[in-house]
Amino acid sequence: MAMGRKKRGGGRGLVKLGRKTDEKEPLDYKNVELLKKYITPQGQIMGRRRTGYCAQSQRRLKMAVKRARHVGLLPFVG
Repeated sequence: MAMGRKKRGGGRGLVKLGRKTDEKEPLDYKNVELLKKYITPQGQIMGRRRTGYCAQSQRRLKMAVKRARHVGLLPFVG
């Protein structure tokens, strides 16, 4: 055991505030061009860390993508 070394706990670092959706361009299932920005080439919804949205806005994004898939505007995963 090395003397003088302390084990540092691995944390998540600083918490950054998430951005909310713009009122100019709201998340809507009919706005397919905006929703395609937040979908990977495999058809999966990107996570909060990649989109930069706060939790509430990320939930709205999820529901908009799911509604667009059920209507047939976006493809399902796989």
